[in-house]
Amino acid sequence: MIKKKEFKKPVKKDAEVVVKKAPPSIAPVRGMRDILPAENPWWDMVRAKCREIAVAYGFEHIDTPVLEETALFVRGVGKYTDIVEKELYSFETLGGSKLTLRPEGTAGVMRAYISNGMVNLPQPVKLWYEGAMFRHDRPQHGRYRQFYQFGCEVIGEDDAVTDAQLILISHIILKELGIKATININSIGTPEVRTNYRNALISFFRGYRAKLSEEDKKRLLRNPMRLLDSKDPAMLEIRAEAPQIVDWLDETSKMHFMRVLEYLDESNVPYQLDPYLVRGLDYYTGTVFEIFPEQEPVAPGMPEEAGPIALGGGGRYDGLAEILGGRPTPAVGFSLGLDRVVSHLKTLGVRPEKFPREVFVAQLGEQGRKKALAIFEELRKAGVSAGEAFSKDSIRVQMDVANRLGAKFAIVIGQKEVLDGTALIRDMDSGTQEIVDASKIVQEIKKKLEHQV
Repeated sequence: MIKKKEFKKPVKKDAEVVVKKAPPSIAPVRGMRDILPAENPWWDMVRAKCREIAVAYGFEHIDTPVLEETALFVRGVGKYTDIVEKELYSFETLGGSKLTLRPEGTAGVMRAYISNGMVNLPQPVKLWYEGAMFRHDRPQHGRYRQFYQFGCEVIGEDDAVTDAQLILISHIILKELGIKATININSIGTPEVRTNYRNALISFFRGYRAKLSEEDKKRLLRNPMRLLDSKDPAMLEIRAEAPQIVDWLDETSKMHFMRVLEYLDESNVPYQLDPYLVRGLDYYTGTVFEIFPEQEPVAPGMPEEAGPIALGGGGRYDGLAEILGGRPTPAVGFSLGLDRVVSHLKTLGVRPEKFPREVFVAQLGEQGRKKALAIFEELRKAGVSAGEAFSKDSIRVQMDVANRLGAKFAIVIGQKEVLDGTALIRDMDSGTQEIVDASKIVQEIKKKLEHQV
């Protein structure tokens, strides 16, 4: 007979006290950050103004994917630009696709225009967008690895008035937000013009090769126009003697640029000519511009010697459609860096407008809370801005919240009011109260609000 195994309870030894360590906290990824509720009123104000002006000028909203084929940016932005060489967030999927988080908005909008057959729509097509962009840049004041842009693009129009109108729109947005801005502007002409200018730059900078940084020596070989973007102090001195592209422009480019400036003069948009402005993306042709705040104050954390940071920029990109596989299509656009705009508004002391709640719904007891929930929804449906603190029992605490929200009236509902089918309306300024029929509470509140206007 097989005996069952006897299992003995293990003898307890001196228990060791095990102290579990709390897991380490997780911080935001470097160069990215949370935009908290206390900061979002500035963002809401900026976004609302951008959308308001874009819609007023006839632009339609487009959303493009955050992820695109890497080839879109290599071909569209330029293989030898800093963005493509150093700053792309790219990866290969399990299926072998090479994808990239978008570093800017224009290439994706043009890709959407082509792939969705928007060339068959009445031209021009006017589109605005807003969203997150990603660049593996060195984090510093005004630069984040996840940042936000608003942009407007006009595709299918080559008239100079379109260039000027987009510059005007960017200027109006900033002006109405409270930012005085000026436009740095230049023309980089046609691809043929830039080829001749490129050869002139190579001849010029070869004479200063010994003074160039290693980075600028690479630019001289690959893309000499990027030398004009160099921030190296030695390069800034050399650049002052470099050939200016305006001297190489063909007559058509000159006439187009002069017309843009005339329209800006007529619209009283402040600008200054910058003969060395070329922008950092290869798709630009003709007009290019950047937007700077006038007399920019030094923001906290920004070194005194740092130069002004552009709030936005743009230009014409008549060859981008062909580069991306479409038919020849003229286009022009601009974008604003929303992070920088918000930061500048704070530095200037501009505060978002507060919109107080018109009514506060207070309650006492469980039955009062249930009725208050229903009344709050009635007010919302009627378009009345209401506040509440349903998790609070104390009427005093609730009235403190009502005062913080700036409510003009408070509706108070307790056990007695529920049984009577009534509600109490309190004038928050005078302290006077009156009892009204609960079924007519919305009408009564609307009457009182109208009398206060």
